[in-house]
Amino acid sequence: MGINTVSDIIRVHGAERADQVSLVQGDRRVSWGELYARAGQVANLFAAAGVGNQDRVAFLDKNGIEHFEVFYGAALLNAVCVDVNWRLAPPEVEYIVNDAEAKVLIVGAEFVPVLDAIRANLTTATTILVIGTDYEDAVAAQPTADPGTPSADDDVAFQLYSSGTTGRPKGVMLSNANFFGLLPLAKEMWELSPDAVNLVAMPLFHIGGGGWAVAGQYEGARSVIVRDLDPAALIGLIGAEGITHGFLVPAVLQFMLMIPGVDQADFSSLRVLVYGASPISEEVLAKSVQTFQCKFWQAYGLTETTGAVVNLSPADHDVDGPNRHRLRSCGLPGPGVEVRIVDTDTFQDCEVGEVGEIWIRSKQVMKGYWNMPEETAKSIDADGWFRSGDAGYLDADGYLFIHDRVKDMIVSGGENVYPAEVENVLMGHPAIADVAVIGVPHERWGETAKAVVVLKPGVEVNDQEIIDYARERLARFKCPTSVDWVDMLPRNPSGKILKKDLRAPYWEGRERMVN
Repeated sequence: MGINTVSDIIRVHGAERADQVSLVQGDRRVSWGELYARAGQVANLFAAAGVGNQDRVAFLDKNGIEHFEVFYGAALLNAVCVDVNWRLAPPEVEYIVNDAEAKVLIVGAEFVPVLDAIRANLTTATTILVIGTDYEDAVAAQPTADPGTPSADDDVAFQLYSSGTTGRPKGVMLSNANFFGLLPLAKEMWELSPDAVNLVAMPLFHIGGGGWAVAGQYEGARSVIVRDLDPAALIGLIGAEGITHGFLVPAVLQFMLMIPGVDQADFSSLRVLVYGASPISEEVLAKSVQTFQCKFWQAYGLTETTGAVVNLSPADHDVDGPNRHRLRSCGLPGPGVEVRIVDTDTFQDCEVGEVGEIWIRSKQVMKGYWNMPEETAKSIDADGWFRSGDAGYLDADGYLFIHDRVKDMIVSGGENVYPAEVENVLMGHPAIADVAVIGVPHERWGETAKAVVVLKPGVEVNDQEIIDYARERLARFKCPTSVDWVDMLPRNPSGKILKKDLRAPYWEGRERMVN
């Protein structure tokens, strides 16, 4: 039997690999057969609660085995799992659960205070169960039989809410066809296979977590679930579980490299590490390649593109080779993916090397935003091109280089400044552990760059040294004119720095966030 939809993953492996381990979390081991039986019970529980074809169920908890029970339980009914970002404040959670029109809400025990704050305001969730109290008994009371509801290519398989760094979160509808534009490539590119041991460490409410997990499970791999991300524990886990594959954001790689003893750790099982979701400095990348001694892939994509659409292969990760400049790129479009760089004023394609908005056309481009036809139309044109909102350029060899989010661009004295470029340079400074560059108002130039810096422990440096370091390496108009010092940069769960939060104090009281 072939695997053509998300529900086929559990149906096929649940039958054909029933005795093999599917999920690992701490001391818990769950076989594919056991997961299939639990998914059947969850599906029957949902059906009894009135969940039907393409209805939504919401899930609020950290990474855990229960996510997969709910995800596949919904899939067996051709319903849709909506994993909610557990880092959100109660009003934001309330908005997503209501916006999704979820009929069922499953909540982890540590998020009961959030549930208590929003329960009275939930408009559609008539069944609410808490893991560790009534969820287990409710599931156990149901039969294990698969309800057998079929799924079509165009049916929504997963609904994720975009990170919402600006405005309200949007429900991104990812169909079976979207997933299966990518899943068959997981073996070809990332060498995922039935004998792989796949690290599931990033949040499952993000495409880098949930999508990556599905890619491994499509192949029948064993998934090792990390609930709380502790870089030191992660280092030990790789050797203890014999992890072969993983997806991590650059910030996690960076923190792992700072752990004492990382050079002596056992990484012999590692075959492939994929990284993405935010820019990486060449220093962190070079040290990661040296430390982990495995193949590295960079993946560029968005929730709206079901994750990776552009990839930098291991062959382009030679830090000392003739193509070292490619380490600053995201690589080449994947099979079946088209990329254009578009001038958003003229809607004409940009020349080679010229910065514009990145447009993507692929089977992986989302079905649309849930209940937001106007936003969908703004994002996907009549010819199927998705406007990413990212600024970048293509070089003569077709490699894609990201400059920044279009909205993060700084215009200083009429010149465009892309913060990612400045950040990449500043990360080379020996005293800097982390940095974000933002635009702040300037009476003469409209706005100029400010560096918000996290220092490495035990070092001292002043503002002017940072500015001079940049001026030695960049055109002066790109360089920071001021420096702020912080203990930690605010990031969303996918690792992106929350530039909006950093900028807000400097633009307070102004009508626009540009000058």
